[in-house]
Amino acid sequence: MTRGVIFPELITGREDDVINGPWTVREGSTARGSASCNLAERVLEVPLASSAQARVVRAHELMHARVSPMVDHLLKSIDEVTPRALECAEELRVNTLLARLNFEVALLRDGTEKIGGRRVAEAGEWGEAICFMMAVLGTGAEREYMAGVRQGKPAWMPAMRAVRKRALDLLARQSTTILGATRLDGDGLPSGYATSTLEVARMLTRVLDVRMPSTTEELRAFRRSLEGGGRRPATGHFAPLVFDASLAYRSPPPVGNVRRTRAVTTGTTLRYPSRLLTDDHRRAFAQRQRTRGGVVVIDQSGSMDLDPEVLEGLLRRAPNALVVGYSHRPGDRGSTANAWLLCDRGTIAGAFPSGNVGNGVDGPALRWALTQRQGNEPVVWITDGQVTDSHDHPDAALTLECANLVRQHRIRLVRDLTDASKALRSRPLVTPTHLASFGRVGRQLRESIGI
Repeated sequence: MTRGVIFPELITGREDDVINGPWTVREGSTARGSASCNLAERVLEVPLASSAQARVVRAHELMHARVSPMVDHLLKSIDEVTPRALECAEELRVNTLLARLNFEVALLRDGTEKIGGRRVAEAGEWGEAICFMMAVLGTGAEREYMAGVRQGKPAWMPAMRAVRKRALDLLARQSTTILGATRLDGDGLPSGYATSTLEVARMLTRVLDVRMPSTTEELRAFRRSLEGGGRRPATGHFAPLVFDASLAYRSPPPVGNVRRTRAVTTGTTLRYPSRLLTDDHRRAFAQRQRTRGGVVVIDQSGSMDLDPEVLEGLLRRAPNALVVGYSHRPGDRGSTANAWLLCDRGTIAGAFPSGNVGNGVDGPALRWALTQRQGNEPVVWITDGQVTDSHDHPDAALTLECANLVRQHRIRLVRDLTDASKALRSRPLVTPTHLASFGRVGRQLRESIGI
């Protein structure tokens, strides 16, 4: 059998900062995952047979060597897109370039696609389903893969077709020259990668954990979310809680004018002897009062700002309080903190972070606060009662979850920080008027207690 001879060193035309040099070529196969291109170490693994399928697989890996970005370029975008989305979007770009150069991309298949698609769907791995669809889009593997997904999750097909159409539209707008360009742009990224692969990866990342559209209107909203600048689709779940570990803390100003003891009739310290004559109950002894505490949870979404003086005033009345603020950046994947300890049992943060526009972590913030509760101390939630998911969409199930936490753990609701001190001392009177000021959470609470 005739064996191919490959010289990646002969590839020319790159305009980025890649320095060419000797390559190591290893023999692979046409099976999926058995061919690769390692740009950093200049290692190419490809089938060396003379068949038409081996030829197009070799061309695929050599196209990676010609146009794909280096690792440092990828790292510049990894905080906004997932590595898997980037990987599969780049596969789409490479396969599109091969097709435009008249390579027979219909041969890019190994027969495992249908069963693989069905298994991914049956496992409920929506994110992997749409990412891998990008990797096989336009090749001979696409049809069988989609048939497998359809067998496992037919309800996914409308959304998958919408993602497919948007990805193809993005690449169709670009000429072959622009699609394969490697000249660095103003952000230091290869321009072809930045205008195609990165855009497709951003679209994929926005929809990796969405709540599957089940109605015509939800499907329309899903399609709109795929457009550039479109609002992210609803996810139906909270984001994970990510605390800011960079905050520095200081001691608050001296409390002053806060009585630390109270007069009682018996004890070991005669602190108020004059009361033996002036007090009918003769409360002349001193008993140390327990330092007041409590847990305060602050929704910092939207335009809410924290007034340091008001927060310090709260600490004067409850010096042992724990205060946590939260606000999630819609769509953030964990690179941005969405919770911060503002006061930690006697210390206060030197600076107060501003909010990240969205809610996104209402439930996790409340649950975390309940784990920090000491004994029966009160938990106060400063909120407008609007609960949202990780993409900042209002969600009925998440609202009910938070309302249940309020009811079961007797969390006290207030609208602003100035009311928190009073709420730490005594529970606000729960009336229809009071609950009406807390949006969707308030409505859920009114329904549950029948007022």
